Amino acid sequence: MGKRHDTGNAYSTGRLHIMLQTVVILAGMAALFGLIGGMLFGLAGLVVAFILVLVIFLSTPKLSPWMVLRMYRARSLSLYEAPGLHEIVRELSRRAGLPVVPLLCYIPSSVMNAFSVGSSSSSAIALSDGILRFLSLRELSGVLAHEISHIRNNDLKLHALADIMTRITSLFSFLGQMLIVIYLPLALFSQADIPLVPILLLIFAPSLSMLLQFALSRTREFDADLGAARLTGDPAGLASALNKMDRYDRSIWDMVLFPGRKLPQPSLLRSHPHTKERLEKLMNLAADQGSPFMDMEGKGGLSRQVPQVERKPGWNWFRPWH
Repeated sequence: MGKRHDTGNAYSTGRLHIMLQTVVILAGMAALFGLIGGMLFGLAGLVVAFILVLVIFLSTPKLSPWMVLRMYRARSLSLYEAPGLHEIVRELSRRAGLPVVPLLCYIPSSVMNAFSVGSSSSSAIALSDGILRFLSLRELSGVLAHEISHIRNNDLKLHALADIMTRITSLFSFLGQMLIVIYLPLALFSQADIPLVPILLLIFAPSLSMLLQFALSRTREFDADLGAARLTGDPAGLASALNKMDRYDRSIWDMVLFPGRKLPQPSLLRSHPHTKERLEKLMNLAADQGSPFMDMEGKGGLSRQVPQVERKPGWNWFRPWH
């Protein structure tokens, strides 16, 4: 009982910290675009900026998950093709309190990846052929729990809000820079003081907003990891999956022939946290873990009836997994 209590405390503390980070980041983005609006149009600009974000956010139509999945040639993964995965998704959805079980989809790509689309009332989880064949069922459970946590937490809606604020900040910045270009010659000829700080803020506001958007994305990934550990009771399963996927991205040929080609980006420029950071947080929870949340004996991730994708992925602007 003591171990379970300690694990619960570690989860609650981590979740509270992440929620505070999320609030601070969103507040920073709102303050930034509000400040730009106020600089350009005064108090009216500040009020209009917030009203504009609210209206656009509430009026944005909900895209059908299939509109996104169609870009990746996704199709529904039947119960016959993956009976174990369907059972796992049903149980995880029940534990997460989702009103509707997400639709499982298959993407014919050897790239190891997974993502979720939609909201808690209508959602889908896409899994590539590569991830279905390379990960064990226990590891896939952690990946599915991670995506279900994203759905439960409405992370897609948070990302949409952050994207809208970044776009409006960029629009205001552009308008401000146009005004500077128009009035700067007049200011020079009149020998008036040029406010340097507001000009710099107008120039760099879009970049600052984008950095905050990346920070929000990283924070929500950490939260989904914690949620997955809570849903499965097996944080080591997700940690093992992340470790395998990271090793897959850095193949032996890359390390031998092109050691610097896939060096990680600086933390500020990443939309996902470093795998090492995610593993450390998960393994801290795994110190008091129990057994996997379901009996997975005799179940496979993918039926033999589904042919394996052998070809190497090629780059495409609209289908980056193919």
